[in-house]
Amino acid sequence: MVVCSVFLLSLRTSIPNFLAAVRATSPGLDPLVTAKVIRWIITPTTLSKETLLSPSSPWHILLILSGALTTLPEHLQPLIENQGSIQAGVPSKLISTFATTNHNLLHPSPADVPPLTGSLADPKTTPSAQALELSGELRDWISGGKGPRGSVSMLNLLAFKHGRKDQYLEYGKAFAKSIGSKRGGVAKIIGKVTSESCDDGWDEVALAHYPSLEHFADMLAGEDYQAVNKRSRVGSLRDTCILCTSEVEIEVCGGVKANL
Repeated sequence: MVVCSVFLLSLRTSIPNFLAAVRATSPGLDPLVTAKVIRWIITPTTLSKETLLSPSSPWHILLILSGALTTLPEHLQPLIENQGSIQAGVPSKLISTFATTNHNLLHPSPADVPPLTGSLADPKTTPSAQALELSGELRDWISGGKGPRGSVSMLNLLAFKHGRKDQYLEYGKAFAKSIGSKRGGVAKIIGKVTSESCDDGWDEVALAHYPSLEHFADMLAGEDYQAVNKRSRVGSLRDTCILCTSEVEIEVCGGVKANL
């Protein structure tokens, strides 16, 4: 098990300037994940609600680093307006292969990206996406091209009802076997929370990859997905939230490779 630290940051500077400062850190910080925050898909109902939804300025960056860190290096602090963190134990096997796995997910060959299943042709929409259904607002945001192009990474915080984790695991198995994977969905980081700077109560952290927002929407609109979602996921959680992010890359030599 490897302890990883998840940071959400509001910045006082531009994203490229902050990432350049991260790159210049000695000894070097080498994030597993560096991602631009896009928007909330699901907001928490009770846990960490004030911390996550009411920062003094909007969240800009998600960093995930190997190691138990409660704060970032001192020289980065003047660049940060607000920060929240959570630490989680992640299986060593996931971390040992993460760099290669993540590179392949972010830069797939066309043949490796599954086609959409067709569930978006005439989707049933809901008033809210809080139960991980396709709301009218979310459908319009995605179809209107307001989100990022290419792959997205969804940060999940999970708190289970007492005795219901096994129920959620059934959802996880179905996601990996069919309802998520056939749309290119991959849970690339899963960890058990060990400590947090936000309110107590979260049990797990997960980071899920999708080849595009359209693949994510195709999943939410699928009857196969919703059958499992309603049977195994919704009732197992006492609280959850999902934050959509778009990963960027810090190049070893020369600037930041991203549209920021």
